[in-house]
Amino acid sequence: MLFLTFFLGVVLNMLGYIPPGNINLSVVQITITRGIRQALYFIGAFSAVEVLFTFGVMRFVQWLSSEINLENTIDVVMILMFAVLGVLTWKSRKEMPKADYSKKDSIKYGLLLGVVNPMQIPYWLFVGTYLISHEWIDIGYLSLSVFSIGSGIGAALALYGFARFAQYIQEKFTLSSYIVNKSIALLFFALSAYHVIKVIYIHLIK
Repeated sequence: MLFLTFFLGVVLNMLGYIPPGNINLSVVQITITRGIRQALYFIGAFSAVEVLFTFGVMRFVQWLSSEINLENTIDVVMILMFAVLGVLTWKSRKEMPKADYSKKDSIKYGLLLGVVNPMQIPYWLFVGTYLISHEWIDIGYLSLSVFSIGSGIGAALALYGFARFAQYIQEKFTLSSYIVNKSIALLFFALSAYHVIKVIYIHLIK
């Protein structure tokens, strides 16, 4: 049973990080502008926080889903976060990449985004409710700890895949940091615009 719980944590969180978002796009940017080693530092720090993040959300998933309406709040946070990331990335598009980066900077960035990760909240509310209601996992501390560790490993594997893909693309097409930062900034702006349109549709059109 615990092996199944661990396996579900790995697979489900890998799937959760496949769609474009602030985390995997940040990994792509770090890999191309700073190198694969800095991306691995980021992934390691982020995945460690993801274990705690998943445990907390899953522990209180039923209470959160029944007591708090998070949808509008999360949309507003996502609009602001993607807009800020877009602006910061756009402003840095012409900066020359440094020859060396601090390991601590990548780890701090990974820890920060691990804590500020609102995109995963609705995902785990939906997935967590389904898993618990169908008794695929229980909410005991041991079971949730195993599930959360699997979740952290799943996030690390998915993000490592993005890092390796970004490295492969860079080697094949010799992408400059200017092109990468500009492209990722536009993606951040697009994701922010998507949430703006979603809020407008829900509150003014629907």
